Parts: sequence; structure tokens; C-alpha cells
Amino acid sequence: MGDHLLEVQDLSVTFHTVRGPVHAVRDVSWHLDRGEVLAILGESGSGKSVSASAVMDLIDIPPGEISSGRILFEGRDLLTMSRDERRMINGKRIAMIFQDPLSHLNPVYSVGWQIEETMVIHGTSRSEARAETVRLLRKVGIPDPEGAAKKYPHQFSGGQRQRLMIAMALALRPDVLIADEPTTALDVTVQAQILALLEELQTETGMGLLIITHDLGVVAEMAHRVVVMNGGQIVETGSAAQVYHTPQHPYTQKLIAAAPGQGDMSLGVAEQEPLLRLTDVKKNYGDFAALKGISFDLLAGETLAVVGESGSGKSTMAKVLLRLEEASGGKAEYEGRDLFALSPAELFEMRRDIQMVFQDPTQSLNPGMSVYDLISEAWVIHREILSKDKWKARVAELLEQVGLQAEHMHRYPHQFSGGQRQRIAIARALALEPRIIVCDEAVSALDVSIQAQVIELLDSLRQELGLSYIFIAHDLPVVRDFADRVIVMQGGEIVEQGSVRQIFEAPRMRYTQELLAASLNPDPEVQAARRVKRLEMAQ
Repeated sequence: MGDHLLEVQDLSVTFHTVRGPVHAVRDVSWHLDRGEVLAILGESGSGKSVSASAVMDLIDIPPGEISSGRILFEGRDLLTMSRDERRMINGKRIAMIFQDPLSHLNPVYSVGWQIEETMVIHGTSRSEARAETVRLLRKVGIPDPEGAAKKYPHQFSGGQRQRLMIAMALALRPDVLIADEPTTALDVTVQAQILALLEELQTETGMGLLIITHDLGVVAEMAHRVVVMNGGQIVETGSAAQVYHTPQHPYTQKLIAAAPGQGDMSLGVAEQEPLLRLTDVKKNYGDFAALKGISFDLLAGETLAVVGESGSGKSTMAKVLLRLEEASGGKAEYEGRDLFALSPAELFEMRRDIQMVFQDPTQSLNPGMSVYDLISEAWVIHREILSKDKWKARVAELLEQVGLQAEHMHRYPHQFSGGQRQRIAIARALALEPRIIVCDEAVSALDVSIQAQVIELLDSLRQELGLSYIFIAHDLPVVRDFADRVIVMQGGEIVEQGSVRQIFEAPRMRYTQELLAASLNPDPEVQAARRVKRLEMAQ
């Protein structure tokens, strides 16, 4: 019974709702040994995070209920321990880092105080905790750890905040570290750094590492063993190589088939006069140059991907193009007219032709408006497009065009999944019959199979309607499958651009090579080769 460091046996978790019980986890069993990396793989709603929350005693009871099972830590059942016993284990012996560090770091306390407090409540003196905090910040790669300890969470980048969470979790040298989607929405190079840091710390301390993820690339990079979950149950287990190369369950097969980066690369669109041309576009914020004179063309019916790390200028370029912010210099010519020189009335008309789909539909869709209101709002603003008696039929047509049903128009955003909300956002953009859609990280936070569905939808709409896309992304396998051409940005400049085949097969610039080397591949064997290449490039 005490053979494994952590063991979950026949765990079932039920949530009691007004619509009846929801069986989130059903008879789940898995184990984690010291020095091992176990990945729990599955999509949203699979139950993977609920089982980890049960380990950490983070399930709200009620409405949640652990209806059966045992959770053994060094042979002792956590579920039968007293609150005081559990408190001595949580944080000190079993620690957890979360997907969104900003929502788990208190914005009104310095990060140093928060890390110190983790140790102080478990008996460490404040002075010892302060010294250990500086050591931990240095260990996880935070620059100027003494100064950083005095700063607040909002003063750090996303990758740095994740490092802070890791420092906090490691403060008491736990035996088990649970990492719940630790790299989702991070840049590929930052993701690689975080995973390398976790691996280094795990090797150094001998702790058991449990990674919860929907990313097959993370599994290929990190995991010794994999547990695949679907619908609250375990459908398959095995080594990372076994699960990828010889999947037994149809759900696992579907996940692997949906992984991006496996399809044929585009041959591009026919040469023609550009639909959109940016020339020497600049954007300054005081003394800081966010865009340093970027130039590129977009052809009709083309998908142009823009890749680069956070701070490279990708999203700033999109905002400037759409005149959500004003350019500091340069031109953006659309069908021969400079968008930056348009009057307010001319700009109003132009907005019909260039639309945007944002990363998080939860924030871009008004929660107080029905789907019908969200889509038809475009025609309230641009009355010349469609007479009001035709709105309902057109909303139904748009919803069906993006793979939803006409009756969905009467629902509200919170009644849909993330992938469905993104489809609504796309339908809303299509309502104005645009010629160009700017997608700013539009699929980065979606599960792999939902991501594949949305990409397939965007591609079919491009062929059906002749759309052009500016596709801003950090997920290089998705770019490889979807784009015709690629622009690589770094520090506000375009460092390389070319066809998708040229960028992925023969990148010229070292920065592009480093981005590609840091990108994760779902095949463990390919990923092992990339790891070797990364190490060679670092030397």
C-alpha cells in the first residue's frame, strides 16, 4: 500500500447542480513515484484538474462531493486526515502551480512577501524566509532577485509570473509538485524555459512531478508515463511513446490525429497585386519604439501568419492597422488608399472590410447580450448592409456557417464552451462581410481537437468567401498547417519573412531557428531530437 509516493484509488467526484448531479470524475486510479513525471492528458471537462484538486483539498464541498475512493500519500489516506494534518501536508509536502498565475498571486502584496508567507505559516522565521525567497527567485531565473522581491505581480511578464509561482511552490521543498497547465498561452521559447526549469528542479530534488495538460507536445517533452482522461474516466495509460505511436482508445487516436503540425504545407497563393500593403510602419510610446518600421504585403485569399515572442510587436501591429491605436509613421494601403490618412467617416466605412477575432471570446463578447444581439449589432451600426426584417434569417445562416445551430441565437455567451464562443466571435466578424480578418491568438487557449475544428472552419471560410487572414500566433505547428506565408517579428522589427515551407524547412535567421527548436512536437522521438538540437544551439 505504501509502494507509491502518491496514489489515487477508485476516486469519484460529483458536483450537485440545479440540473442534477454531474459526475466529474468516475473511478479514477493512478499513481506517481518519487523522481517520476506523470502527465494527465485530456481536454476541458475530462476531469483531469478535478482529480488534482481533490489531492490538494481544493474542491468546494458543497456543491462538490468526493463520493468514493482513497488518495494515499506515502501510504496514508489524505481523505481521512484531520484539517490540521492536511494543512501540514498541503504546500509543504504536496505543492501546486496553476495555469493562470496572475489570478493566484495577490495583486496588493509584493511577490517577495507572498513567497515568504508560504514559509512563515509553516514555522520558518521571517528573516530566514526572506533570505530563502531571494535564493529561490535567483534559482528560477528572475533577474535582480533582491529588487524583484519588492515588486508586485503586475510588474512581471507572464513567463516571469509562472516562475514566481514555481518559486512559491518549491519554497518548502515538496515531495510532490502538481503543475496544472503550467505553460498554456506562453510563447514557445518561454514555454521551453519553464519546462526545462521544472525538469531541472525535479531532477535536483527527486520530487514526483504531476503535469496536467491538453498539449501533446508537453507530454512528449516531459512525461515518463501518461494517463489519458475523457468524460471523467481514464481511457488509456502507458509511456509517452506507447500512447503516441500505438494508441488503443478511439479518443486517444482522435487527440493525436488532431495535433497540429502534421499536415501538408501550403504552396501559397498566386502572385498578384497586394490587397493590403504596409510600408515602414512605426509606433512609439514616448521613447519606446514598439514598431521600428515594418513592411509587408497581404494578398487576396492569403493567410499571412505573424509569429514572435511577447513584446515583439505582433499585437501592436494589429492595433495600429485597425487604427485602434494611431501609427507614429508609415503607410497602410488598402486598395490604394492609406488607412492612416482616412477621415473618421472614411474610417467608419473601412471597418466593414477589416475585422478582428480576439484571443479570449469570454472578454470580447458582452455577457449581457444574446448571440442574436451580438451578431446583429454590426447591422445596427452599419445600417446599409441589411434591412432589419432579414436580420434573424441572416443570424441563423451565419451560425450554421460556423458550425452552430440557428436556435443558439437565443442563448448567452456563458452557455457555450470556449470553442463555441470562438465560433460566435467568428460569426460576428463575418456579419460585416469583411475581406480581411485579423486573428490575434484566436486558437491559442483552445483544446487540441477544438483548435483543429476552428482552424478547419477558418480555412473553409477562406475558400468559400475569398477571405484573407492576418494570423497572429505563437503556436508554430498551427502556423505550419494553416498559413501560406510567415512573418517573424522580434523587438518591433521583422527579422525574417517567407513562404511557410521556407521558414519551417530552411530558416535563415538564428532567432527563427531558436523559435522552431523551442516548439514542441507531439512525437516523443521527434521531440527528443529537438531537445538535442536546443542544447547544441545553447552551447
